[in-house]
Amino acid sequence: MKTVIAQTIDRHAGKFKEISSFIGANPELGHEEFQAAAKLIEQLEHHGFQVERGVLDIPTAFIATYDSAKPGPIVAFLAEYDALPELGHACGHHLICMMSIGAAVGLQAVIQETGGIIRVYGTPAEETKGAKVPMAEAGLFDDVDLALMAHPYYTYEKSGESLAMDAIQFEYFGRSAHAAAHPYEGVNALDAVLQLFNSINALRQQLKTDARIHGIINDGGKAPNIIPDYASAQFYVRSASRTYTNELVQKVLRCAEGAALQTGCRLQTSNYEFSYDELRTNEALSKVFTQNLLEMGIREDEIEVGKDHGSLDLGNVSTHCPTIHPFVKVVDEKHLLHTKEFRDLAMQDRALDGMIFTAKALAFTAYDVISNPAQLAAIKQEFAATTQS
Repeated sequence: MKTVIAQTIDRHAGKFKEISSFIGANPELGHEEFQAAAKLIEQLEHHGFQVERGVLDIPTAFIATYDSAKPGPIVAFLAEYDALPELGHACGHHLICMMSIGAAVGLQAVIQETGGIIRVYGTPAEETKGAKVPMAEAGLFDDVDLALMAHPYYTYEKSGESLAMDAIQFEYFGRSAHAAAHPYEGVNALDAVLQLFNSINALRQQLKTDARIHGIINDGGKAPNIIPDYASAQFYVRSASRTYTNELVQKVLRCAEGAALQTGCRLQTSNYEFSYDELRTNEALSKVFTQNLLEMGIREDEIEVGKDHGSLDLGNVSTHCPTIHPFVKVVDEKHLLHTKEFRDLAMQDRALDGMIFTAKALAFTAYDVISNPAQLAAIKQEFAATTQS
């Protein structure tokens, strides 16, 4: 069966590479991925998938389904296709989407034998307001037995961890005045923002080692001779768990309230992006993927332990169904994600070949699980145990 899967993916590899290259060369920001979504939907419909467009009224979101009409598990492959401002596809999302679609098409070739349903979730805006968050909240993953995706990188890593995250904007409202003639008439909103930074810096000593709090001043006034009546800052608050992240947010909010009290400003807070939960890798499912890498010729010493790479909206999915997010080598030079160097290498033939390789690994993993009831039971048992804890 794996030979059939591989042959199917190879047969369509040229088209998969063409679509990936097009998306890579035409980067679109989150929720603006109209060309990418259209290309992906067109390809899925060509292969007989039924596509629901505009899921949850998100214009570039979709769910594509292929139903074998036989009882069996529901397998989800997740596609991302948003780019980064100025950098384009420096995170390799043009590869991720075709890894998942290639895997879905490969698995489709044998799904009549195993039974079950294949879904491809088109999930916009992973870099900002990730669509997986409202999708998970709406219960769109609750009936899924396996959720799989892989991320391009310069090495192989097992599916690991990510940080839970809240994105908070702090706005301070004061009163403007001439900074030289009548400074005593003013209430300085920028001072409040500076006090916020100072308070957070003082807080850091009392935080757990996995805590990350980092921010910018996105509005600090208009001119040095005018006391700012408005200033704002944006922060990311992260940690290894949603529970501790919630605690951190309350500490940071108290810092913000203190800054308002000290300066006499009015404070307004809001979330400027969606909140992400930590990724809960399903280790039983991860082991199946790793085993497939080994069987495909990757040496065990080439596969590193999964690391924390920041925050993912896939974390929200992992609280609803068994999920993995391994990293797979697609470039041979050591360049980090979100850099021009990685972006340029991720457009070359080496990366496209890595994309096809990963599509096979994902499809093989899904096949192994849905054709082995005991393996599926172990994965679901682990998921139930981790979600109860």
